[in-house]
Amino acid sequence: MVLVLTGAMVSEMAFAQKSPAATASGKIGGASISIAYSSPSVKGRKIWGDLVPYGKAWRAGANEATTFQTDKDITVEGKPLKAGKYSFFAVPGEKEWELIFNSEIPGWGIKRTGEANFDPAKNALTVKVKPAKSASMNEALKYVVTEKGFSLQWDNLEVPVSIK
Repeated sequence: MVLVLTGAMVSEMAFAQKSPAATASGKIGGASISIAYSSPSVKGRKIWGDLVPYGKAWRAGANEATTFQTDKDITVEGKPLKAGKYSFFAVPGEKEWELIFNSEIPGWGIKRTGEANFDPAKNALTVKVKPAKSASMNEALKYVVTEKGFSLQWDNLEVPVSIK
């Protein structure tokens, strides 16, 4: 058997190695929460409003779609979300972010055209949250699950999300 890789496949494979897979998990109330994502690094780049544009849906990580899983029904920012596994996308803004939990899990986080790979008709929940300056600079994107919810932390920004 001979495996033939196109230039695009080699580029995607090389990029994938630069943004390693990671998982954040924990308990919130009685629910077990897990967030699976690929973790890109800043590497001297301007992240917010440039690499990750404002006002455009983003896969909230790199490579494959970021996923959010809960084994119990929860409320996210006061809105109900049923137990299950969702793809997770964000629409960053300077003062407010829109977070999207989508019932479809695509293989890759973006389409070939560069847009986030999700069907808005399959959004299970959309909430709005306020970003804040992080206490310290985070070179690599990370998610942190606490007893009060989770936060996305990257560069000089933190995006806290309340869960009950």
